[in-house]
This record gives sequence, C-alpha cells and structure tokens, in this order.
Amino acid sequence: MSSTPSPAVLVVVGAGPRATGLLERIAANAPELWDDVRELRIHLVDPHPPGPGRVWRHEQSALLRMNSMAEDVTMFTDESSTIDGPVQPGPSLAEWAAQFSGRSPRHAPYAEPTDPDVLAELRTLDGSDFPTRRTQSAYLDWVFRRALAQLPPTVTVEWHPTTATAVTGPPDGPQQVHLADRATPLTADLVILAQGHLGSRPAAEHRDHAAFARRHGRFHLPPEFSADADLSALRPGEHVILRGFGLAFIDLMTLLTEGRGGRYRTEADGTLTYLPSGREPVLHVGSRRGVPYHSKTRYQLQGPRPPLPRCFGPEAIDALLAEDRPLDLRRDVWPLMAKEIGFGHYHELFHAHPERTALPWPDFVAAYDRLGWYDEDMATLVATAIPDPADRLDFEALDHPLDGLTFPTPEAFQDHLRDHITRDVARREDPEFSADLGAFLALLSVYGQLPRLVAAGRLTAHSVAEQLDGWWHGFFGFLASGPPGFRLRQLLALSRSGIVRFLGAGIRIDTDESTGTFTATSPTVPGHTTHATALIEAYLPGPSLDRTEDPLLRGLYREGALAEEVIADPTHTHRSGLLAVSPTDGHLIDPSLDSPHPRRIALGAPTNSRAVAAFARPRTNAPAFRQNDAVARALLRALSATEAETATSPVNGRPLRV
Repeated sequence: MSSTPSPAVLVVVGAGPRATGLLERIAANAPELWDDVRELRIHLVDPHPPGPGRVWRHEQSALLRMNSMAEDVTMFTDESSTIDGPVQPGPSLAEWAAQFSGRSPRHAPYAEPTDPDVLAELRTLDGSDFPTRRTQSAYLDWVFRRALAQLPPTVTVEWHPTTATAVTGPPDGPQQVHLADRATPLTADLVILAQGHLGSRPAAEHRDHAAFARRHGRFHLPPEFSADADLSALRPGEHVILRGFGLAFIDLMTLLTEGRGGRYRTEADGTLTYLPSGREPVLHVGSRRGVPYHSKTRYQLQGPRPPLPRCFGPEAIDALLAEDRPLDLRRDVWPLMAKEIGFGHYHELFHAHPERTALPWPDFVAAYDRLGWYDEDMATLVATAIPDPADRLDFEALDHPLDGLTFPTPEAFQDHLRDHITRDVARREDPEFSADLGAFLALLSVYGQLPRLVAAGRLTAHSVAEQLDGWWHGFFGFLASGPPGFRLRQLLALSRSGIVRFLGAGIRIDTDESTGTFTATSPTVPGHTTHATALIEAYLPGPSLDRTEDPLLRGLYREGALAEEVIADPTHTHRSGLLAVSPTDGHLIDPSLDSPHPRRIALGAPTNSRAVAAFARPRTNAPAFRQNDAVARALLRALSATEAETATSPVNGRPLRV
C-alpha cells in the first residue's frame, strides 16, 4: 500500500475579492500549517473571472469608477493587522500601478493588462485619483495571480467558470457541490461560501410597481447592481423618478448622461457645463435625507495619525458586556462610538490646525477623556476649546441637513441644494478641514469594533433592526461611502442644465392610474407633485434568503439546511435576511443539527458577521483581513487532520498556476 496520503479537497463558491483574500491567507499560512507531502486541491466555482468576480469584473462600463482613492485600496495585511498568521505586506492599488509608469519596480511577475485604456490609466494614475472599476479589476486579477504563485507545490487551484447550484452531504462526511453545467458534482472535505454581494428577486412593493408599469407601458427598475441594469428602454427626454441618492444613483446618473454621449466642459472658473447629446432622460432624484452622500475627502492627514481605538475599543466593549443586560445601540453604545469619532476629528484639528483651537491639546484631551459624549460639560469644553462652530462635530446636522427646512417652490430648493453640494465638495477637498478625515478614520475604527459586540448577542432585537441595520448602516454609508468630488461637480452641472431635478427629503412614491404615471412628493417642497413615466429604485438590493438569486443559498434555505439570522426578545423579532454563521469561525448554523455545520463555512457580505469590504484602506487593521486569516488557519488545520474520504471528482476545471 502507498504511504502517500489522499489529497484534501476544498471547494470555494465565489471567486471574487473575498475568496482571493482567503487564498492569499492560505498561501501565507501554508508554510506553517500545511505539510510538503499531502496534496491540497482547491476548486473555485464562479461564472465570473477569479480575482475581480462579478462586481469588479472588467466587462462593465469604462465610465464607472471607484469611490476610493488609489492609495486607499489594498488587499494586503500590514503592521496594523492583529492576526495570528504572518503579515505579508503588498502594494496598494496606487503602489501597484506605479510599476507601469516606471516609478517603482514590479512587485511580482505580471504581464501588462491587455486593455489599452486600462494600461494608459495605470501609467498616469496618481495616489489621489479615483480609479475606474476596470483598473481595480486588473489589480484584483494581479492579487489573485500573486496568491497562486505563493502557494506551495502541493496546493493546486482549479477554476470552474459556472454556477454552484447546490451542496449536499452529511455533516460527518464528504460534501457534494453541484454545478450548473456538469452532471458530476465536486466532492470536498470542506466548502467555503464566498459569493459576495447578491441580487434578490423584487419585494412585494417592487412587484406592485412592476405590475403598474406593465399595465401602462411604463418603465420600472427594482433594486439592482447598476453595472447590470438594462436602461435601454428609457427614452430621450422621458421623466424618471429615482429613489435613492447614494452610489447607485451616481452610477445610474453617469450611465444615463455620459453613457449616452453627453460630455462636460470645464469653464474658466473651474465649474463644469454639461453638453447634452439629446438622448438623456430627465432625472428626478430624492431619498430619505434628500441630499447626496457626502463627498469623499481628497487629502491626507495634516497631523499625526490618531491612536485608535481610544474610546471604543476592546476595553470599552468588555465593560459593556460586563453589565450583563440587554443593550440599546443609541442609548448604551452610540455615546462611546460618537466619542471615538469625535476623538479622531479633534485629534487632527488640534495637531494640524492649532491656530483654530483655544486650549493646549493635553488639557483638552484630559478633560475629553473624563467626560461622556452627552455630558453638559462636554459641550462646554468643545465650545471653549474650539471657537468656530464649523470646526465642531455636529452629528445631527451631518445626518439630517434638510430637517426643519421647507421651500415655497421647486426652484428655490434646487438653488439651496446646489449650494449645499458646492459647500460639501469644497470642504472635502480643502486640507484646512482635514479634521473630517480624522473623523472618517475613527469611523472606520468603530466599524471594525462592532462585529464583536454584535456577535455577543446582547443588542436588543429592536436595536439591531432599527439602529444597527437601519440607522447606523445608512449613517456610515452617508458619511464614509460617498462619491468622489468630481462626480458631485458633474451632478451640479447636470442640475444647472435641467437634466437632474432634486425632489427633497422623505420622498413618497405613489401611482396615478388615471394618467399612468408614477408620482413623487416630499415635505421639503409642500404641495408639489412630480409625475414620471419611469421609476428606478436607485439602491442595491437588501439581504434576503427567501428572495436571493443565488440558487445554492436559496435551496439550502428552503431545505432548512441553513438559517436566517433571527434576533428576538420579548418586545420585537428581527429577521435580518442575513445568513447565520458562528461568530468565531464562520461555520453555517444548520437548523437540522441545532449547531454549526462542521464542513460548511460562509464569509462576507451575505452573513451576519456584517464584515466590511474585502479590501480596505492600508493600516486600518481591516476586519475582513482578520477573518480571512482566522478562517484560513482553521481550515488548514482541519484539512490536515482529515483522512480525505475521497479524491476529487473527475469534473474538469481550469488549472491555475503562474
């Protein structure tokens, strides 16, 4: 008998950034945790190219861009990463791009991108530029290939460019991963689900609007990924209501203007004028807040990096959990979160712009540390130390800029909102207001600490539903995930041209059977109703296991082989639509076992780990990187311990090796 052990087999469903990050961590940890004799076969299942995956695939409009600067995007761990595995630094997107302009040596053997437009962009890309998504696609492709090159010879990877439709198998035996285009499934010791952001079939409200549109020959688009949306049925000059003012709206705005042949001219004063092609529809946009997301900052810290976390870190969470009672996010947790964000803001203000402060930093921070965020003495301290209200952090004004405002005519509101956007862009591009970046970095730190608190299960069901998944998620996106400033300058030009019209806050969408039109009203402009022949829900689909477009997850859910996160207390039950996983290692909670499934793990967007993006800003101890490392180490140990029941199935994938 041969003494060579049977191969271990891992199937990863999804091959986008999350799977790529996991593969990078497998390569980093393999020298310690995988022997040099036994073979490990990794199968990647995804109809889209490995590395970029669906969302970041090259095949999308060249007009679509990231909302992060090139220097703020990385797929690699660094000195800030608190992980058990080895830190293996790698280039940010900006550092990687520099090799193509001759500004730095190559980081690993890599052929130039075949798309000449992407290569031209890389050769001129500056760290403060907002790259196209196609350029990010090229970076993710390189990261994936680098991870392959760093795997030991005993670890091989195959890509199956198809869809996984089901996974079967007993918890104590091999798992069968069924593929859409093959009769024979893949057989695995462990299965990782890393499908990323998923589409959903329309909810009831959207189905009603779709039925109305069919009856009257109108256009309706439910929540959908912008790059996938078919907008061809919208006619030139057609009036369209868009509900949502975030990044999905910005993408749709771009596709329906520049994407239809329009262009911008820069005037002598630096403002933009839109030159229409004549094929654009008229876009009427509104949302709950009625304003676009805050512009991304385009500057670096002017002072030293704030030491984070300070007010909302492990010790603060330990203290909250030690109280052994149900927690309300706004009452019990938000004051610490707000104080942390305030610390980041004021640390930068005092260190970079001391002329605008009236106390020495040591005196201010000593008092700041003693006080609670809502203490009356805190308000006095801030007012005394920071004379200009524009330098103080006012969350209510940031969160609801139209509260209490009404306008007599739509035109009066157009003028007001154009002024609001102009001031926001100017502030986010002026390093004199770099304290906003300090607040942003603290906001990221807060986000990274929250998963542990959520996993402890101490937040009330109402708090998770209304405050965490509702208010906080929206507030974080509004402050931290806005568009680049140039997009908002384009929005201003479109507004001045009349192609974009602002509706206001708290918009209500109805239908008018007599005219066959969708209608929109807002308390911001009382008494005014907008009629349109098209309605677009300009936001991404929310999580939903019963409506997910992913056949594997939908099948497991209907079979009762996975669980939706349900948080219940005596006063409220919250069904989040997220996939329930064990908080420590990501194993699927299998209701039929009443425990985590030992051979199935899920990572990333669809899960209740509520992890942030698979790539992150450098030196922010990214939660996704921490999770990737922990899971990679756990699965290598688990696979090392198994006597693989069967070898891999005869299904042929695409062997990948650099």
